[in-house]
Amino acid sequence: MDVHIPFTITAGLRRRGVDVLTSQEDGMQEAEDRPLLERANELKRVLFSQDADLLAIASGNQQQGHEFAGLIYCHQLGPKIGEIIEDLELMAYCADIAEVRNRVIFLPLS
Repeated sequence: MDVHIPFTITAGLRRRGVDVLTSQEDGMQEAEDRPLLERANELKRVLFSQDADLLAIASGNQQQGHEFAGLIYCHQLGPKIGEIIEDLELMAYCADIAEVRNRVIFLPLS
């Protein structure tokens, strides 16, 4: 989870049994966007963000052929928290890491 993701999303996913690691728990709460995406790649974890800057970095990685574990992006004024939790849970249980590697997935899924 990116630094600015509401805790209610993290808590909702954990209640559903999804393995979630926040940037704060990983000691990356002060990290800039690029190192945060690189850290997610090191951990082989997809990063969830609502930060348009991270979206631009991930798009640049795609264009330049730089590897990253994947980014799930949702605009801050997008779906409600419950919908975000449902979509992230679906991704966690149905998508293999290889399927999202080097990709940007946009929420809402439907």
